[in-house]
Amino acid sequence: MRPSNTTSTPCLPAKLQGASVWRLLPGLTLSAVIAACAIALAQLPWLQAHGLSALTLAIVLGILAGNTVFPRMAATCGPGVNFSKQSLLRVGIILYGLRLTFQDVGQVGLAGVVIDALVLSSTFALSLVLGTRLLKLDRNTAMLIGAGSAICGAAAVMAAEPVVRAKSEQVTVAVSTVVVFGSIAIFLYPLLYELNQQWHILGRSAADFGIYIGSTVHEVAQVVAAAKSINQEAANAAVIAKMVRVMMLAPFLVLLSVCMGRVVGAGTASGMSKPRLAIPWFAFAFVGVVGINSFSILPQRLVIEATQLDTLLLAMAMAALGLTTHVSAIRRAGPKPLILATLLFCWLIAGGAAINRIVVFLMG
Repeated sequence: MRPSNTTSTPCLPAKLQGASVWRLLPGLTLSAVIAACAIALAQLPWLQAHGLSALTLAIVLGILAGNTVFPRMAATCGPGVNFSKQSLLRVGIILYGLRLTFQDVGQVGLAGVVIDALVLSSTFALSLVLGTRLLKLDRNTAMLIGAGSAICGAAAVMAAEPVVRAKSEQVTVAVSTVVVFGSIAIFLYPLLYELNQQWHILGRSAADFGIYIGSTVHEVAQVVAAAKSINQEAANAAVIAKMVRVMMLAPFLVLLSVCMGRVVGAGTASGMSKPRLAIPWFAFAFVGVVGINSFSILPQRLVIEATQLDTLLLAMAMAALGLTTHVSAIRRAGPKPLILATLLFCWLIAGGAAINRIVVFLMG
């Protein structure tokens, strides 16, 4: 059941009040097994070369299980699967901050930050306008596809899910579009680099093109795969630009929460109490963890182990999402989400290139 508008972000104790540890254990175990399989498969060289991360594989495996064996296990595993999809997701987003530092911002410079901010805001706004007005999609699907395209792929979709209170099917559709077009980007961007070597639209250096990749490609793994196909200089710049873009997830979630609160409040009937703002507190915790990591307070070994745990938690959340998603619901969504994702992909390529060129010209 979706949380009501009057509830705050669920935390561990509240969840445990509704379902004991023993009730959670079967679903947690199932999610963990699928996540572990996905993490193991993600180590295969061919999958790494094609930018298929553990998160992507986890949701695929989850969907396969969810539409075959899971319905017979749902009564037993349901509580733990829902816990993985909701509470473990938030913990995973918080720990994701250990992959970033504020020093990353300095390495791309002010121009890189402005590029990321403009790409993010324009892509999300375009998704909302095209999705709801042109394609007549529901607002949640348009926002989730926009978040995934604008920020950091599946992780952004999952982080935005509790803020917009989307359904599992809507989340899965959004994640699927990220996988499709992010995978296409891995092969397309090296070709665009060769064209840029002739036309010099985005500068002459591989680093300049790397910033373009980092500011426009969906997933972190896809950014790495695309940029490494060019050279190490492009890969270094692309990863840094992408990390700065990921750091913008927290302020994005806060602004999205504020906007959602206003929309819900505006729709509240006269005389009824206005629902409380669902502030995504885990977004602030995410920024706090980035700050801790920036000052190298934690031992490096602990950081490495925590990031490995984070991968497991996020993969469990993705596996749980897949388990609760029905293929029939995705089919019912029709071609419109794919059309929206295609339009956004074209914007990221062309509009992202224009933003990169203009900002570098004005601030370079």
